[in-house]
Parts: sequence; C-alpha cells; structure tokens
Amino acid sequence: MLGEYWPLVSVVIGVLILLALIMYFKLNTFVALIITSMLTGIILGMPLDKIVETIEKGMGDTLGHIAIIFGLGSILGKLLSDGGGATRIADTLINTFGKKYVTWAMIIASFIIGISLFLEVAFVLLIPLVFTLAKRMKISNLQVGIPMATSIAVTHGFLPPHPGPVAISEAVNANIGEVLMYGLIIGVPLAIVVGGIFPKFAYAIAPVAFEKKGNTASIGKMNDFSNEKLPNFGISLLTALFPVILMLFATVVQLITGHDQEPTNWFESIVYLLGSSVTAMLLAVLFAIYSMGIKQSKNMTTIMKSFEEAIGPIAMLLLIIGGGGTFKQILIDGGVGDTISEIFHGTEMSPIFLAWLAAALLRVALGSTTVAAISSVGIVLPLLQASDVNISLVVLAIGAGSIFCSHVNDAGFWMFKEYFGLTIKETFLTWTLLESVLSVLGLILILIVNLIV
Repeated sequence: MLGEYWPLVSVVIGVLILLALIMYFKLNTFVALIITSMLTGIILGMPLDKIVETIEKGMGDTLGHIAIIFGLGSILGKLLSDGGGATRIADTLINTFGKKYVTWAMIIASFIIGISLFLEVAFVLLIPLVFTLAKRMKISNLQVGIPMATSIAVTHGFLPPHPGPVAISEAVNANIGEVLMYGLIIGVPLAIVVGGIFPKFAYAIAPVAFEKKGNTASIGKMNDFSNEKLPNFGISLLTALFPVILMLFATVVQLITGHDQEPTNWFESIVYLLGSSVTAMLLAVLFAIYSMGIKQSKNMTTIMKSFEEAIGPIAMLLLIIGGGGTFKQILIDGGVGDTISEIFHGTEMSPIFLAWLAAALLRVALGSTTVAAISSVGIVLPLLQASDVNISLVVLAIGAGSIFCSHVNDAGFWMFKEYFGLTIKETFLTWTLLESVLSVLGLILILIVNLIV
C-alpha cells in the first residue's frame, strides 16, 4: 500500500525538507531547492546517475525561454518607470476619476502598469503614489492600497509576460497569446469586482488596520517628475501595452484562420513572428527606448544605465525560478505525476480543479507564486495528456492556485505588512485573505469560461 503511494509521500517529505532548509536553517531559496531536488530524487528511488542530469534538464528547460522574457520584461518595466510613463498613467486616471471613484482609478492604473511590471516592481512603484494619494484625499492608505494590490496580484498570477503564466505555458505547450486573451477575460472582471468590494469587507473585519500610517522610510529613493517632464498619456499607455497588443493580435489572427499550429502564408508568418512572446517583448523594449528615453531627451548612456539597473535585481529570482524547474523535473521523472494520474484515473473531477488544487497546496507549502506554479506542472502534466481540456484554462487555473493563501513564507506577505505598517494578524486579515479570495473566485470564473468555450 505504501509503495503505491510512496511518490506522494516523497513529495510531502521533499516539501518539509525545503521548508526546514529555508525557514529553520535560513538557507538561500535557490540552494535549498537544488538540495531538495536531489534528496527528493533519492527518496523517489531515481538512479543516482540520473538525478543531476534531471536537475540540469529542469534548470535548462525552465530558463531556456523564460530568461529572455523575464529579462526583457524587467527592462521594459524599468524604462517605463524611469521615463515617467507609469507615473503619467496613474496620475491621469486618478485625476479623471476623482476622489469619489479613487478606488476604480487605482484598480485600472495598477492593472495597466501591472501588465508590464513584475509584482515586486509594480508594488514598489505604486506604493509612493498610494501614500501620496491617500494623504491628499484624506483617506486610509489601505483604502487605496488594497485595490492596487488586487490588480497587481491578478496580473502576476494570470497574465503573461509575468514569469508564472509564461513558465506554465511553456511547460504544457500552451499558446501564450491565448493564455493572455483568456487571462484578460477572467482577470479584468476579477480585479474590478474584488478590488471594489474587498476594501469594505476588510474594513469590517480589521478596522484598526485602516488607521495605520504605513512605512514610507523603506521605499527608498524614487523618481520625482514634474508634469512638464512626464510623457503624454497616450504614448505611456501604448508603451505599457505594446507587447500585449502584439500577442493578442497574433492570437486573434490564429483564431480567425484556425491555423494555430503553424502559418500557411507570408502574412501569417509575419504576424506569428511579431506576436511571439520574445519578439513582442523585444519590440516593446525597442519602442520604450524611444518613447521613454530618446523622446524624453535622454541619451543612450542614461538609457543603458536603466537596462543595467533592471537586470541586477532579477538575477537571484531567475535562479530561484530555475530551482523550481529542477524540483518540477524531479517530480516528473520520479513518477509523481503518473502516481496522481493513476489515483485519479476514471475520476470525473475537473482537470482544471485538480490543477488549481495542486498549485494551491504547493503555494501554501512553498510560498513563492512562481515556484508553486512551475512545480505543480510536474504533478498535473500526465492528467492533461489524457484529457481534452482547454490547456490555456489549465494554465490560468494553475496561476489562480499559485496566488492562494499568501502567508509568512511569501515575500509579498512581508512587503504588504511592512509598507502598510500592519501586524501579522492584520496582514492575514487583509493581504492573505485578499489573495485567497482572488484565487478561489478566479477558479470559479475559469470553470464558467470552460463551460462556455
């Protein structure tokens, strides 16, 4: 009996080892993931000479594609920030909506900015705006901050070019443009509904948290722009959405022609090339060099400095993502996914729900959204191969599960707590609950869309 379920027991042991290495021994997450992958491979009974080979494969397969998108995405976000485009988008929307509808302004501004910026970057970029706006409007920081956090959490979990959705799409061979399209269909109403309603609910259960002034000292030096130095709203918006427009256009052409596997003529070839995630991100960066740099009277030396500053902070994150890929590959090659597939053989439970459940459990255990997303692929991949479920919706289900129940082993938890000056209990009642609500409602919307398509 135990032999049949030993792969699953091995996963539990592996996760416990990882948590012990990170939380008790305070070991670096990347090193902990590599050690855990090796030990899990041994526990699973893999041939010793194959374990390192599997780890190298997991690292290479994960970073082989995502490193390009991740690097270009970080550069685009930095150019948008340094050029004042992100500030212009936020200020314009807020001025348009006014105090009465400031929540909706923050939801829209954060969503637009969050598409091109990774969660941590978007968080740091928008926090000063949150504090400034709350002070100017004489309202609570959290009243503005929760809608902001809602939008960037949704974009982080559901939308390419964020690393989780991109890595999952690559692992299950899903069309990234289609994932983006469905992600917008699900993510936009999710952000609007939760971002608009949740602040009121959070206030009802944690009113003291809304009285906290927050911690501006930890923000560090931020660019201070005058209106004269800011680019106009139109070009700022175009820069932020440039890769999204290209990928969505290619996806629409594929859906219209029905040629989603390969192009059949020169027009489709060009469209598919421009709409590929790497090309779209590269062209967006080139456009941002002009719109956020040259057009803003910056020289190439200054612009290239933004490039260098963008790449440095993501080096360790890339290694951690690669480490998550090694753990995923160990789970695949060690037969964990096959075991789960056998357990659920003949089950009528939706593969979409199982994908969400696997990601949610790993998210609670591991903390990192991206690592949980990547690692869960190794568990659910065999189920997908035996099912005709929409792969893009499975990607989104994993993304939804990967943002479930952020707690003390997640960096986002501590960012939210420290910036808003909350206690751990207040952070659980605001940030943790917010992420859990987004995850569950996201799953429900995905299941509804699955019934329609």
